[in-house]
Amino acid sequence: MDFRNENGVLTARRNGETLRIEAWGKDSLRVRATMFSKFTGNDWALTERPEQASPVVEITGEEYGEPSACITNGRIKATVNFAGVITFYRDGVQFLREYYRSYGGTLSKESRCLKVINREWKGVIGGSDFSLNLKFESNDGEKIFGMGQYQQSYMDLKGCVLELAQRNSQISVPFSVSNLGYGMLWNNPAVGSVTFGRNYTEWIARSTKEMDYWITVADAPKQILANYTGVTGRSPMFPEDRMGLWQCKLRYRTQDEVLSVARQYQKEGIKIDLIVIDFFHWTVQGDWKFDEKYWPDPKAMVDELHSMGIKVIVSVWPSVDRKSENFYPMMEKGLLIRTERGAQQTYDYQGDCVEIDPFNPETREYVWEVCKRNYYDLGIDAFWLDNSEPDYGVYDFEHYRYMDAPALSCSNMYPQMYSRVFYDKMKDLRDGNVVNLLRCAWAGSQKYGNVVWSGDVPSTFEAFYDQLQCGLNMGLAGIAWWTTDIGGFMTDDVNDPDFRQLLIRWYQFAVYSAVFRMHGDRGPYDIPALDDRDWGGGYLHTGQPNELWSYGEDNYKIMKKYYDIRISMHDYIRDLYREASENGSPLIRTMFYEFPEDKTCWELQDQYMFGSRYLAAPIFALNQFERDVYLPAGNWKLTSDGSVYEGGQTVHVAAPIDYMPVFEKM
Repeated sequence: MDFRNENGVLTARRNGETLRIEAWGKDSLRVRATMFSKFTGNDWALTERPEQASPVVEITGEEYGEPSACITNGRIKATVNFAGVITFYRDGVQFLREYYRSYGGTLSKESRCLKVINREWKGVIGGSDFSLNLKFESNDGEKIFGMGQYQQSYMDLKGCVLELAQRNSQISVPFSVSNLGYGMLWNNPAVGSVTFGRNYTEWIARSTKEMDYWITVADAPKQILANYTGVTGRSPMFPEDRMGLWQCKLRYRTQDEVLSVARQYQKEGIKIDLIVIDFFHWTVQGDWKFDEKYWPDPKAMVDELHSMGIKVIVSVWPSVDRKSENFYPMMEKGLLIRTERGAQQTYDYQGDCVEIDPFNPETREYVWEVCKRNYYDLGIDAFWLDNSEPDYGVYDFEHYRYMDAPALSCSNMYPQMYSRVFYDKMKDLRDGNVVNLLRCAWAGSQKYGNVVWSGDVPSTFEAFYDQLQCGLNMGLAGIAWWTTDIGGFMTDDVNDPDFRQLLIRWYQFAVYSAVFRMHGDRGPYDIPALDDRDWGGGYLHTGQPNELWSYGEDNYKIMKKYYDIRISMHDYIRDLYREASENGSPLIRTMFYEFPEDKTCWELQDQYMFGSRYLAAPIFALNQFERDVYLPAGNWKLTSDGSVYEGGQTVHVAAPIDYMPVFEKM
């Protein structure tokens, strides 16, 4: 190994690979390696200027008589041995080491006959990139959290295999938090996978020019997340006029439907902060404008909604139908995703479509100008950037190419670039912070005004339980503005009493979460289409009503009760949003986030903290009307009757249909 100290940066060269380790923020290191002659210069998620550091680099010859080196930045240290194996230490105690099982030239613990090395580069056949396989030793007893959103019942990811790719309801945000006191960002938007195995951890990038990861250490998850969001960015302050109820359904088909719903809410004395106009209010995908037949005067509609104090958000998809007036101009200018072979099609729902390429700055400018003219200039307040993964017809990532690179090498960053079509323009046009709704995200997306929801999930108690794991891990990955469709997205029969029970339990949970939003595709589909055209705002189906009063008087009373609870917490929720903007803390938090010294809290995944004050214990089973709740140290008041319990114990509490157990920390 040829080690060098280059102005406080440790570099090393061996077998054609250049390794670079440098201080990058408080108690943190950035590690890069490449087989090319130079690094790309891409910072990817590390967009914020890191805190000034004073690293110490030492080059020695102490390990088995061979050269070795180390770099120290505050509490974190990395050593590199003669074979290029990196070991990380927190306050002098090893917590992570690259996995190496090959002959290193001398007798050492890594010398084996397996020929398995820590960083394996293989040229991509027919391309200039490499595939990368990076391995770390596994730590027995370690727990790993974060990494974004995966539709599974596991909050602790140890033992899990995760695809590093974006899909509808799957969100790759590759930042992990360990109970050993460190966090790691896989700072690479390439499609791949990670396996947190018992025998070793393995990160795979299927097509990349360099390895890039960032590691930080701290005493508790809250400081780990503060360090992480300090270098990737934090959420702006959430506007106070959007902290209440968001009303949505699949789908309001006309401006009269939207206005009638808003007027009824006003009549009922329920203030809604925002109403959502979902998909196919347009002519065809990619026109990005209202169908005049059913939306004859959207400006007047927006003005009336604004007079009620209601913000308006419209759905925008990245798909462009061949029938769209924008298709051929965008195709000619190279503003759409390219396919590597065969027909140019990336999406086939309700049309023959190709999706936009937001990595191209000309694309971002083109789409914004159309949406500004047809929506924003009418007073539309925000955009629902649906299908933002993008939702490919087939997730064959090797088949797609963006402006600068194949999709395999950067597709995980697509939702973030899509959000910036709007964020980069809107932040300079109006007072107040930008808030748009997306179905996907990547590391650092929190800084671009993204409310991220969990996608098109089933209306089942099992899916409800999974969403809590999704939300808690999204929060630990830096995405503080996270939400779900209340009741799940896919419902066969809104009249089913089992579904209505699920809806109430999900609604109660949503009150104690970041964004309180009614949405869903509600069957049965027995509402006739508005016309027999095969395009435009009238032909596609609509779901059953999804307003608070749509599910019977008894359920309406419960919903109004919990609506009042949400409104009563306005000042508290505002403070939580402020905390997210100041140190990256999520609004819904794992128990160990608030109580890291309590070992029991590291095992809990069916209850959570809403900020630091409220402990929420949702009901995840049909006809369950009681449950156990673990209370950490301190005194806790049950909000149903004011009973006070001493912490450090598990208590059994009632949970009738009109109550979700919540304890207030005293």
